[in-house]
Amino acid sequence: MVMTILLILVVVGFAWNLGVHYTGAVMGMPYAARSISLWPALILIGILTILGATFASHGVEATVGQQIIDSHLVTIPDALVIVLAAGALTLLYNYWKIPTSTIQILVFCVVGVGLAGNIPIAWQTIGKLAIVWVCAPVVAFGLGFLFTRLLDLIIPTELARAQTQALAQEDAQALNHRSWFARAFPGVALPQEVFPLKKAPVSQVTLFALRWLPFLLVCVGMAASFVLGANDVSNATGAFILTHLFSFLLAGFIGGVAMAVGTLTWGRRILNTVAFDVVKMDLTMASAAQGVQALVVLIAVTLGLFTSMNQALIGAMAGTGFARGRETVQRKQMLGILRGWLIGPLSGLTLAVLLEWLVRFVLHLR
Repeated sequence: MVMTILLILVVVGFAWNLGVHYTGAVMGMPYAARSISLWPALILIGILTILGATFASHGVEATVGQQIIDSHLVTIPDALVIVLAAGALTLLYNYWKIPTSTIQILVFCVVGVGLAGNIPIAWQTIGKLAIVWVCAPVVAFGLGFLFTRLLDLIIPTELARAQTQALAQEDAQALNHRSWFARAFPGVALPQEVFPLKKAPVSQVTLFALRWLPFLLVCVGMAASFVLGANDVSNATGAFILTHLFSFLLAGFIGGVAMAVGTLTWGRRILNTVAFDVVKMDLTMASAAQGVQALVVLIAVTLGLFTSMNQALIGAMAGTGFARGRETVQRKQMLGILRGWLIGPLSGLTLAVLLEWLVRFVLHLR
């Protein structure tokens, strides 16, 4: 009973940390571009993360809880080792600012427990996941390039940049005298009198697109928030499925609520620092990159697989920059992805094996 309560507490704590960590990855661009204000962004992340975790995470939870190792042979201490190892490494790498994937760490923690505990491992599942991890940033790069070029056909580059600058220069104090909607979504509710392109010699289609570009950016941020819940909640709550403690629906809901609480409590700090160098991106590029991130990860989730939100976003950002002949993602960040592919799985595997051996020695398990 004590071990079960401890497992629940550790899982909830891990999910809380995930909510904090990924706040900038899903709504950093809309917030940095002033398409949405701080608290509306955090509230939308929280609500949509809960919905995604509760109703769209079942396939991924099944992968973690049933298709990597034999769940019938997993005990509560085994599951506790998995979550503790994955959570500890995630916190450590975040503190050291080493770019790794929580998902890749988690999967190899499960593998480590399987190896140390003589639990059969489904290597074909690991192979499928590895293919998705390698392909996701590459596919995101291609789609980021394509989407940016398509949007550029509607909104010329110089107009997109001018629109971005107009939003950045909008007086924050002036928002206090506007409606609640204008304060919550300043970019979406940009009044006509300060809209710098209303007299530009461009088509009505272009003006309409420019007018609603901030709204598009908010929408893709909302989509990314929903996908975050579906994609990442199983990092923590997969342990509930492994040990048959809760149903898919309840496990997802518990994890989603914990992630939402993380977003609403400490997510403000992450959103204010914004993990990515979005100042190099105009609204068109940001919309393409954030939308591609959500699309690529959602496709993986519908297949019952999951991949890194951050790596998908970095790949998409690189594609949007390439479409403009600009380097929006530095070579250092791309090398960081490659290092993450190596460091995360190896450290997760090693720590899980050592902890599993220790737990079995102390508890005199088989």
